[in-house]
Parts: sequence; structure tokens; C-alpha cells
Amino acid sequence: MKSDKIIGALWMVVTTICFSLTLTFVRYIGTDMPATQAAFIRYLAGAIMLAPFWVPVVRRLLITGKNQTEEAQKIKRKSLGFFILRGAIHSIAVILWFYATMHIPIAEVTAIGYSIPLYVTIGAALFFGEQIKPYHFMALAIGFIGALIIIRPGFQEVSLGQLAQIVASPIFAASYLMAKKLSFRESSMVIIGMLSLFVSMTQIPIVLLVWVPPNFFDVMCLGFVAILATIGHYAMTQSFRLTPMTISQPVTYLQLVWATIMGIYLFGDMFDIYVIIGGAMITLSATVIAYLDTRNLSESI
Repeated sequence: MKSDKIIGALWMVVTTICFSLTLTFVRYIGTDMPATQAAFIRYLAGAIMLAPFWVPVVRRLLITGKNQTEEAQKIKRKSLGFFILRGAIHSIAVILWFYATMHIPIAEVTAIGYSIPLYVTIGAALFFGEQIKPYHFMALAIGFIGALIIIRPGFQEVSLGQLAQIVASPIFAASYLMAKKLSFRESSMVIIGMLSLFVSMTQIPIVLLVWVPPNFFDVMCLGFVAILATIGHYAMTQSFRLTPMTISQPVTYLQLVWATIMGIYLFGDMFDIYVIIGGAMITLSATVIAYLDTRNLSESI
């Protein structure tokens, strides 16, 4: 229905606002604490907030009944291991993302992050057997050129913050592909809750090595980050349920607009036309993939 598509697009607008505010809070904290510690506190807060969703799942996976077959227990152990593995992979990407957000303009973090759907396309073909068509290669090429325009290697020094976000993007894509597999048997809130739990758990050994006493305000900011990120992920899930990606994908470009405005007025970032152009190209490539895949799917039904 037309109304569902409008509502779905509005959910995606909420997503872009929440994610932009998340970037803003993390950037505001700056380098007052290590990126690993900031990521740990954010996900620990999320795990506490989402405890009603993940506690029953953990109990179900850990408790072994007398009447359960060995095969059923094996499936439980495999499911638990998959959640832990995703938490470990996602935590690496999160630490890199926090580092990038603390060291480069938030508009740049956002623009480079638009490459994640492109990596998801490649991963879906490699791991889920989805077919890559010629237009996929064309769109991926456009996205790659867009990323080069943002970074401009050879014309400016590539910073550690840029490299961190570049490396984080394919790792995030791997995590999202794992989430897709989990979505076949678990609800969205369970997946988000388990992610918060195991990301915070896998970061404990590193956090103990770099821990510095945080001030109360920074902890409160990271608590808000957890709330905003959770709302953003929920809104994104709702958008995907109601609206085709051909509609929702272009709306995500608003996040770059919000991030640019916040960066200029709150942190004194310079307006960078190359970030806007590169981000637009990456968004265009992802939108082309979504549009053509949706059209081909409708024609095959």
C-alpha cells in the first residue's frame, strides 16, 4: 500500500536522525577515552537496556534438559557459538568506527560507511549463493570511485581515521550478513540484544588493558548513544518491513546531510564538496543495485 511505503520512508528518516545524533555524541566525547572503552560502555549500556530480549535466549541456549537429544544440544551450542562469533567480529568494526568518528569529520565517516551495502552485495553472492549480475559490477565500480573521491589518495594524506572507517566497512558488512542468517529464526530485538551482549563481552580483555576512569558526563553520553542506536536499528528494521529498498535506500542519504550540518555548526568542520559528491556516488550505486534487484525479482514472480 502507498501509505505503508510513506510510513516506511518516514521510519528511515528517523533512522538517519538517530544515527547522526549517535555520531555527534561519540565525536563530542572525542579522545577523552580510548575508542575500545567507549565502544564497550556503549554496548554494555545497550545490553542492560535489552536484557529482557536476550536473557531468555541465553537461558534457552545454556540450559540442557534431560529429554533433549544430543543433536538438539549440538544445535544449541552451534547457535550460541554463532552469536559469540558475530559479537567478536562486530566488536572489531565498532572499535574502528569509534576511532574514526573521534578523529575525522562525521560527514566523512558517514560517506565512507555508505560502502557497506556494496560489500554486503559481494558477501551475499559469496556466502548465500546470490547471483552477481553485470549491473552489480557497474554499481560496485561507481561506489569504489565515490570512495576514492572522498579519500583522494595521492592528493592528500590518508589519515588513520579514514583507514579505520575503510577497514570497518567490510567487517560491518560481514556482521550484517550474519544478522541476515540469524533473522530466519530470531526476532530483530533478540538479534540486537544478543549483539550488544556479546560485543561488550568480547571487548572485556582489551578494555582492561586500556581502561581510564571515565567521567560521569561521558558515560551519560554513551548511554544516550546506546538508546539512539537501538532506536535507529529498530526504525531501520521497520522501514525494511514496510518499504522496498528502492525507496528506503535514497532516504539514507539524509544522514550525510544531517552529519554535514552537525559537523559544521557543532564542531567547526569544513564543508567538503568531495565528501558530498563521493557519498552521493556511493548512495547512487547502492540504490541502483536495490532498484534493479527489486525489478528483476518482481518480473520473476
